[in-house]
Amino acid sequence: MSWLNKIKSLGETALRVGKKIKYGNRLGYQIIDTESALKDFARILEKEKTVAVDLEADSMYHFREKVCLIQIATKRKNVIIDPLQLDDLSPLAPFFFRHDIKKVFHGADYDIRSLYRDFNIEISNLFDTQIASRFLGIRETGLEAVLQKHFNIRLDKKYQKKDWSKRPLPKDMLEYAAKDAIYLAPLANVLEKELEKKGRLFWVHEECDDLTKVRAASFDGEPLFLRFKGAGRLPQGDLAVLENLLQVRKEIAEKKDKPLFKIIGNDSLLKIARAKPLNPKHLEKIKALSRKQARMYGDALVETVREALEIPETDFPVYPRRKGPVSSPKVPERVKAIRRWRGVRAKSLEIDPALICNKLLMNAIATKNPRNIKELEEVKEMKNWQRKAFGKDIVTVLRKMKR
Repeated sequence: MSWLNKIKSLGETALRVGKKIKYGNRLGYQIIDTESALKDFARILEKEKTVAVDLEADSMYHFREKVCLIQIATKRKNVIIDPLQLDDLSPLAPFFFRHDIKKVFHGADYDIRSLYRDFNIEISNLFDTQIASRFLGIRETGLEAVLQKHFNIRLDKKYQKKDWSKRPLPKDMLEYAAKDAIYLAPLANVLEKELEKKGRLFWVHEECDDLTKVRAASFDGEPLFLRFKGAGRLPQGDLAVLENLLQVRKEIAEKKDKPLFKIIGNDSLLKIARAKPLNPKHLEKIKALSRKQARMYGDALVETVREALEIPETDFPVYPRRKGPVSSPKVPERVKAIRRWRGVRAKSLEIDPALICNKLLMNAIATKNPRNIKELEEVKEMKNWQRKAFGKDIVTVLRKMKR
């Protein structure tokens, strides 16, 4: 039975637009929460050619986020793996790394980072249906929108932001989790055919291959302000206060096992760092916190500001500034020329111009100013598919300009 026929057999695609799909026991999913069952399933996966994967995590509810469920669908199996009940997920690692088994995800960036962070699992032979959709010019690339477009299916996303770390999970949440992965393989099949017709399949393959190499960032030992948007615009004194505030918030969040944003928001911390309140009245006056937050954290924050203000200027933190290479004054003109060409090309292909050539790549090309394909190959930021598809056009654009 084909993937698409399997979906139809569930009685779901027969529903017309405007009707909500209801899922019952016919999903036939299996929960794996023992080591023996996991090993048995891993052996089954080794025999597959295409497998669909989805994850559920708890980033909205805990200080250190973690993968809470792994949903895997094959032609014959629809499985939910519960990693919170398992000490070892290494039996899955060989399957995920197999180059001859296609792994289908939708919006895989977060999933790939999470699988490696939590289980040291690496992905090979990835096909990301969200990336594929973007390269077909589909504007709304969320899974719900893409499934609606291709299969007339509507997903109920009411559990999307629930706490997936709770145990036991109610049946409705498990059924919700079991749904997403079953559509990914047939969706990938449809998208691959469309990409093949347009000659863009190898574009997506390279993009997906690059995506498998992403990893969760590690900031151990680095100042927290380096991850704080807007920190680079602060004076050094304010930056010292901000760093102390960030450290206190982190300590509180870790102690309470809550995400940072559920303790105090970034905008509030920025207000406090700039105003530097030295007493509760001043803190209340700047209206950076809610009453509840002021009651719970006000004293600690004021004390933190006082401590930061005692730091000698010689010990103030310095925001790192990267000095770019001195470039030719003609670089902006070349960027404009490439951007004009890109706009016309993107319109003809009906895709986002940034997919053809983003800002970073345009600047790199304009700085190098290649006069032929060989020189273009020296632009490290450029991918093979971009060079093959658009290299001659870009060189032609630059040749028409005065050196």
